[in-house]
Amino acid sequence: MASVCFYFQVHQPTRLRRYTVFDKSDRYFDDHKNSFVCRKVANKCYLPANRLILDLIRRFEGRFKVAYSITGILLEQLQQYSPEVMSTFDALAETGCVEFLAETYYHSLSFLYSPDEFIEQVDKHTETIQALFGQKPKVFRNTELIYNNELAALVESMGGFDAILSEGADHILGYRSPNFVYKPQGCEKLRLLLKNYQLSDDIAFRFSNRTWTEWPLTAEKFSQWINNVNGNGNVVNLFMDYETFGEHQWEDTGIFDFMKHLPGRILNHPDNDFKTPSEVIGSYQPVGTVDVPHVISWADTERDLSAWLGNAMQSNAIHELYRIENKVKKAGDEKLIADWRKLQTSDHFYYMCTKYFADGDVHKYFNPYKSPYDSYINFMNVLDHLDSRCSVDAMGENFFDLSQNKNPPCAQVVG
Repeated sequence: MASVCFYFQVHQPTRLRRYTVFDKSDRYFDDHKNSFVCRKVANKCYLPANRLILDLIRRFEGRFKVAYSITGILLEQLQQYSPEVMSTFDALAETGCVEFLAETYYHSLSFLYSPDEFIEQVDKHTETIQALFGQKPKVFRNTELIYNNELAALVESMGGFDAILSEGADHILGYRSPNFVYKPQGCEKLRLLLKNYQLSDDIAFRFSNRTWTEWPLTAEKFSQWINNVNGNGNVVNLFMDYETFGEHQWEDTGIFDFMKHLPGRILNHPDNDFKTPSEVIGSYQPVGTVDVPHVISWADTERDLSAWLGNAMQSNAIHELYRIENKVKKAGDEKLIADWRKLQTSDHFYYMCTKYFADGDVHKYFNPYKSPYDSYINFMNVLDHLDSRCSVDAMGENFFDLSQNKNPPCAQVVG
């Protein structure tokens, strides 16, 4: 039996406006830019993709199923700028064939720096999903599939979650296959679903690459690769950004036509089906334990944290951001806290990336800055002003405390 588990990450950050040291306004975010990008992506991706998924669910009478993780900050933007997208997500939720997952509300790196903030954001996101779509998420995925044993233990201790997603990185699995359900090291109840990055990236990154030896990728060809898993695995986890459809892979590449025909091709094999993450863990028992002592992610060829924390600018910016956590929260100003949390969104640090990356121009996509240095300066100008708004002086109270294991576990990776 080969079950296909589609999971889509749906996210857009709230981008900062140009902010200089002479600015005194607490209006940090570029409403015009955010509105423009939200509507643009809605028209190119969210609306046509949602309508296609809805049509496929109806055409195959519920045999086609998918899962979404939609960040809280995107939900806010969709409600404000593209409410028609929200109506299509409502329609998808009503089919009973779509599962909504939990993550950090602000698509943040909070797990690495503040477990308390991490829990608050996950709770906020879970409550939002339940209020909007009538589902209480049972499966968790962390920002950019950032994962290690500590994260799994923390998520299990929070209660309410049955499974967690991660990258099926070769250096973690070794000879083993990502096409099975596993248990995280040290966990009793929680199950672990691993992305099949080869097949996922064939769609997300290589689909329109004419130099790829498998180009053009057809539904018939891809379904044959799925068929080959029968007898060699239980589930093929296809995890990718939703913007794959229409944005990263434009409509004229044939990506929508590919998706339109794929479910039928896969279901032609009598041993294939589609399952949501919760259905996967309800159908298959774990075949072993996966030990991930060091932090991994789904980013780039390295599958590490260097996209967000690989240089001194990124490290300085995020340390300064979390250093003032206590000051911000003690101030008791809801707008101040919301602004501070929007600065936690991982994209802000992604824009500061200076490394040479082998995965192409993904670091430049949707990047509003001319250089990583412009991004860093702009971010720090905003953070400095936000710090000045704090009415409670908590200097020194939120530096990382080694005795309480507050030092970020990523330090050993990014150096």
